[in-house]
Formats: sequence, C-alpha cells, structure tokens
Amino acid sequence: MILIGVCGYMVVMIVIGYLASRGTHTLADFVVAGRKMPLWLCSVSIFATWFGSGIMMGAATSGYDRDFLLMIGEPFGSGLALLLSGLFFARIMRRARRLTWIEFFEVRYGPFAGVFGALADVISGIIWLGGVLFTFGVLSESLTGLPMAAGIFGGLVVIVVYTMIGGMWAVAITDFVQVVILTIGLLILSMIVLDDVGGWSVIVEQLPKDTLRFFPVEHSYKNWIEYIHVWMTLGIAAIAANSVIQRALSARSESVAQNSFLVAAAAYVVIGVIPIMLGMVASVSMPGIEDSNAVLTDIAIAHLPPVFVVFFVGAILSSIMSTSDSILLSAASIISTNLLPRIKADADEKMRLSVARYSIPFVALAASYVAFGAERVVEVLIDSAAPLLAMTIVPFVLCFWWKKANRYGALGGIFGGLAGWIISSQFQTVTPPDLIGFAVSVVVMIVVTLMTQRIDPPRPITDDRGEQVELKNRVWRSESR
Repeated sequence: MILIGVCGYMVVMIVIGYLASRGTHTLADFVVAGRKMPLWLCSVSIFATWFGSGIMMGAATSGYDRDFLLMIGEPFGSGLALLLSGLFFARIMRRARRLTWIEFFEVRYGPFAGVFGALADVISGIIWLGGVLFTFGVLSESLTGLPMAAGIFGGLVVIVVYTMIGGMWAVAITDFVQVVILTIGLLILSMIVLDDVGGWSVIVEQLPKDTLRFFPVEHSYKNWIEYIHVWMTLGIAAIAANSVIQRALSARSESVAQNSFLVAAAAYVVIGVIPIMLGMVASVSMPGIEDSNAVLTDIAIAHLPPVFVVFFVGAILSSIMSTSDSILLSAASIISTNLLPRIKADADEKMRLSVARYSIPFVALAASYVAFGAERVVEVLIDSAAPLLAMTIVPFVLCFWWKKANRYGALGGIFGGLAGWIISSQFQTVTPPDLIGFAVSVVVMIVVTLMTQRIDPPRPITDDRGEQVELKNRVWRSESR
C-alpha cells in the first residue's frame, strides 16, 4: 500500500510540474517565474524550500536523541535566517530585478568574486541536497524494504524531471501542494500520538531535566562556541542561500518579497516544533529504536492506521521534494547565469535556458554521492553552510550594507576566510574551522577595504538595466508597491 501510494504521489507531482510548465518560455520565466509570484504562493514556496527533510525527519531525530544543539538549529536557527532575509535583504534584491544573488557580487566586486561566490553556493547546495536525498533512502528502506539506493535514485528522477520541465513555476506550484500535504500530515500525526500517550504533560514528566532548555547548561567555552556555531551556520550563513533568495527575486513586488519571508519565518518556527515534539514523545514511548533517523516513520507506523501511514509518507515526501527541487533549480540558475558567461561570453538566451535545464541532472548526480556518506540530516545541513559561512557571508552582507565595500576587500574576505577555514581544519581546534574562517574573513575584508579605497573606489548596486538602485526604504515601507 505504501509503495503504491508513493508511486501515485510521484506521478501527481510530474503531472503538476508539466501543467505548470506551459508558461515557461524565457530564462526569467524558468529562473524567477517571470517575477510574478503573489504573496500566498511566494510565502508557501519559501516555507517549503526551508521546511525540508532537515526539519521533518532531522528535527525528529534530534528530539529523539535529545540533541540540544541540533534542536536549536532546527527550527529556530533556520527561522532566524528567514526573518533576517525578509527584514534586511528582500526589498533591495527584488528592486534590482536580478536572477541570482551572485549578480550583486559581480556588480560590486567584479566577475572574479562572482565566480567564487557562485562556486561556494553551488557546492553548498550539492551538500545540502545530499543530506535531503539521504532521507529519501532512509524512508525507502524503513517503509518498503527497498535498498537505500533505490529510494535515492527513484526520488531523484522524479524531482529532476518536473524541475527540468517547468522551472520556478513548476517548483512553486508543486511546493504549494506539498506544503498542504505535509502540514495536514504533521497535525494529524501529532494529535493522534498525543492522544495515545495521554497528552504532552505526561511526556514532559518523563523527560530528563533540562531537555527543554534554550541555552547550554554547562558554561564552558566548548559548549558556547558550538552553540554560537549552530546559530551562525543555520541562522546567519544560510541567508546567502540562493535557493531561498530566488523567491525574493520571483515576487511580483518589493512588499510581496519582504512579507513572504516574514510569513514563512513565523510558520516555520510554529510548525517546526512539531517534529521535535514527536521525536521526544518517541524517546519516552518507543525507546531503543535502532536507527533514530527513521523515528518519524516508526512513530507513524506505530500510531496511525495503514491508510493514514500512506498519507503521512506523502507528507514526508513533500518535505523532501519541496527542498530538493529548489536546490536543483538554484544551482542550475547560478551555472547558467553566472558561470556560463565566464566560459562563453556571447551565450544567447536560448543557450542559457538550455544550460539551466540540462545542468540539473548533473547537480543531482553529484548530490547523490554526498547522500551515501551521510549519517544524520541536520549535521549535513550544518556542513552545507560551511562554505557560505567561511567564504561568502561577510562579503554578501557588506555588499548591501556597507557603501565602502569594494573589490579588493571582498576578494580579501573570500580568500582570507577560505585560508582560515582550510588551515584550521588541519588541526583539532575547539572552535569549528568554518567559524575561524568567518572571523578571518571579517577582519581581512574590513582592513583591506579601508586600505584600498583610493585605488579601488566602491561600485554602486545596479539593476538589470545597469541603473543605480535606490537604497532608501530597503528595510521597511508602509505603503505597498
């Protein structure tokens, strides 16, 4: 029954993707949905992109293992990233009418910095997608008995097909369907499980002391630096993830771009605590689960009738697919928009659209390699943010918020962070290597920027027509636009 339901679900997603693809004719249609996405669709798509396997299965795993740091990361760290993106970056990005955030690097810092920013984002996306695909394998193995490889490649083929066909419109429409299914599935499961165990208060009484804490219990340097690292990777570095930024670029107005992120951030935190709660319930009511990565499916099988199990598997698939398609589209957009021109400067619209489409399966194959080496989903998410934290987040933030930021400073920040990350990773430091890279990036970029103002004057942010972008009202605007 589960296998039939999964196959049916896959077919429905391909059909929806095909129907949504009929309005996709240009690169802008494929990459940013023609910049026409309304508030409801943009909000849902942002939520769906972030609310993937890391929060569905990964957060349930951290709740079961009572892993305090990973519970902080999901949903609170990622929720912070959405909030900050909406407050400080969404308006100015939509105003510039660009296709990827890498273009802002190219405009302010030059093509060389743009290439490194593009590579960092694509590598980060591949690692992230690998963690997401890992959950496909876990789901397949725990529910159907099929090998993990069958789940990874079977799900990958479906996602690749509908993403290649329709681009952003197909991704956004399937995101909407997927969010409805996963939200209903989580609510049904949580209500039935809590009723079966006698309520949340019964579970809380049996949890160890300090399980529901928000700060480290022991105030050691190691505990606090790991705590800060989780917030920095999922709450700060993830701001520069192009898969989410594309939603701001796809919105039909600045107000829609900003408000979509704020709505998605609130929904993410509220709904995101449900998997953690279910994981904690299972730690009390179902101790001794052999593979905690499968705790969400195990608790569903234990408490739901078979028909509802099929529906809930669809909910998990929804969370996985809604993130996977966004990562694939993001990487393809960067390859076509930012890397292709470095190889073929005179590439026309038709070639760029073709490259965007046909790079998707190659990115998917690279991510599948990562999936087979994964152990826990949330840990993979933190690893995927390492290139962004060490190399790009400092130049990214200062690109929008420091008028003096220039090319030499940005290159210094990128290479300084990369060097700090690589060198420190050769030693067993208490401080995570990517966090050391971040600190080096901050210092180097500020110092080099201030020293090179005369020989390398800062460049302004420009829009897709080459005109300077107005920087007023980029945090908030009372009237709609």
